[in-house]
Amino acid sequence: MRTFSYQLYSSRNFGPLPDTLRMLADLGYAQVEGFGGLYDSDDKIAALKSALNETGLAMPSAHFDWTMVSQDPGRAMGIARSLGVDTIIVPYLAPEDRPTDWVAFGRALAEAGKPIRDAGFAYGWHNHDFEFAPTGDGSLPLDQILAGGEEIGLEIDIAWVQVAGQSPRAFVEKYADRLVAVHLKDRAPEGECEDEGGWADLGHGVIDWREVIPAVEASTAKYLVMEHDNPSDDARFARRAIATANAF
Repeated sequence: MRTFSYQLYSSRNFGPLPDTLRMLADLGYAQVEGFGGLYDSDDKIAALKSALNETGLAMPSAHFDWTMVSQDPGRAMGIARSLGVDTIIVPYLAPEDRPTDWVAFGRALAEAGKPIRDAGFAYGWHNHDFEFAPTGDGSLPLDQILAGGEEIGLEIDIAWVQVAGQSPRAFVEKYADRLVAVHLKDRAPEGECEDEGGWADLGHGVIDWREVIPAVEASTAKYLVMEHDNPSDDARFARRAIATANAF
């Protein structure tokens, strides 16, 4: 049976963390995905590791910010090893840090990932919508980033592709052999769920999952990760998301 993961960023405004992990385990999740705020100190790392051990949840994938990955990859790998992570994802660049030359950034991303890959980790980039804003020559930053090196994997965020006005299925198919993970995230119809940033629980938004899921299943993606950027009730989201995913 397919197992599902949960991006813990979805529950950042709720807590405590041990309660969140117990809730996820009770709902049938087998895995979670970490984000930087969970392991920015040794005490937090120890607490997270203890809570994972208590609930039996695995954390096979995790987000690490570009500064750490590019400047202190040993620190990122040390944290990953301590938590059982096998896939290291760079998730974002703040607007002020975004380059004009995305191919050069892709090369830097590939170079920074070399010691990580050499150590046996999978490695990749996670998209938002800004990677789909055409550059001066009409090309897309996402394509330019991934052109920086074939060894760069992709954790594709389905809803952000939708927000960018692109076809999620088309991009899953385009990079089918580069996918390391997929964020299963949904977008609400225009004007709805405004208190939740316009995001929807999986299967309760506008994305046609009947088109997307077969492409995901045909790809190399190892982890299917539920995410909602701003749920008003994380337990509701977690429950509805795994019910929808199991129905796939």
